Amino acid sequence: QDITARIAQEQEYSRLIDTANAPIFGIDLEGLVNVWNKNASDVTGFTTEDVMGRHLVNEFITEDYKERVQEVFRNALNGVETANFEFPLVTKPGTRVQVLLNATTRRDEQKHVVGVVGIGQDITARINQEQEYARLIDAANAPIFGIDVEGSVNVWNQCAIRLTGFDAGDVMGKHLVNEFITDDYKASVQGVFT
Repeated sequence: QDITARIAQEQEYSRLIDTANAPIFGIDLEGLVNVWNKNASDVTGFTTEDVMGRHLVNEFITEDYKERVQEVFRNALNGVETANFEFPLVTKPGTRVQVLLNATTRRDEQKHVVGVVGIGQDITARINQEQEYARLIDAANAPIFGIDVEGSVNVWNQCAIRLTGFDAGDVMGKHLVNEFITDDYKASVQGVFT
């Protein structure tokens, strides 16, 4: 009876993982894929049969991220989980898909580490949109600048460069009001930002 209930529970977990609306994959202690859900297949083009038993980092992670992704998995295998880690996965056609990943330690019934499960989110479209916004801001025919909560410049477009003569390297990270606003306007400009 106990074994029947456990098998039924494992089948339910497997079904939930496979039908989840997020790419979910798992690796064993050697880094070999042992979980690959339908959404991971949809996002990458690789079927479960394509990836099972293959080394995730060596075969499906871009060269420039292999070391960092391996470190995230190594940490998870040591019980240190990672949330919101961005990295690219290689798709079957050879393109890159940007994934935001949470890596969680997998344990057996005796609490021994048996692998890592990664639950991801395809953020490729969001990143592309952010890059498009950055290009639009940079190419705008009006000066556009931005500041962070401390008042330090974090956006400075091409028109702002032409108008002021300061390039982005001159202003980024510097306090806009203290460094670039004349004394007679500092209080009023600071008042706009607060």
